[in-house]
Amino acid sequence: MEAKKGTAPSAEGLAASAKAASGRGLPPVHLWNPPFCGDIDMRIARDGTWFHEGTPIGRPALVKLFSGILKKEGDRYFLVTPVEKVGIIVDDAPFVAVDFDVTGEGHDQTLTFTTQVGDSVPLDDDHPLRVTRDPVTGEPAPYIHIRAGLEALIDRKSFYRMVDLCKHGQFQGKDWFGIRSSGRFFPMIPSEDLP
Repeated sequence: MEAKKGTAPSAEGLAASAKAASGRGLPPVHLWNPPFCGDIDMRIARDGTWFHEGTPIGRPALVKLFSGILKKEGDRYFLVTPVEKVGIIVDDAPFVAVDFDVTGEGHDQTLTFTTQVGDSVPLDDDHPLRVTRDPVTGEPAPYIHIRAGLEALIDRKSFYRMVDLCKHGQFQGKDWFGIRSSGRFFPMIPSEDLP
């Protein structure tokens, strides 16, 4: 995607606007509907690395600031402030879940995931698990909902740790291999697909 010349703000301008608008906590991007200002040369890679004009953004505080003004509309991703909206490219999911903690056991167990930008959410009804499978290799790709349609790809080490906690259970009348969290069973792979 190419930026519309002369209309899209700079990354520095966006950062300044985002900082002014954010205050404490996450800004209310769901309430903002500014005019579209074009696309900016910014991309989030599948591993969670943010790039601007082809160069990785090396300042974690800046990445965190941008992640707080990220909004999804349909299949597109935007950085929004109260006065501007610019399109960016997201290769897969905008976040990566890099770790999780477990509290409780069995039916009382809760998994709480942390993303590469410091968001922390429990695996529950508001933050469900979604697992896709590569049609060729069958390789699973697990995601957890973070907020407002934005998901995190669960990294491989965390996924393997999750699998160690999985059990077989019933979901919609079928046998599944899945994980319990927050009083709910989250299906991952049909039991019949396991060796």
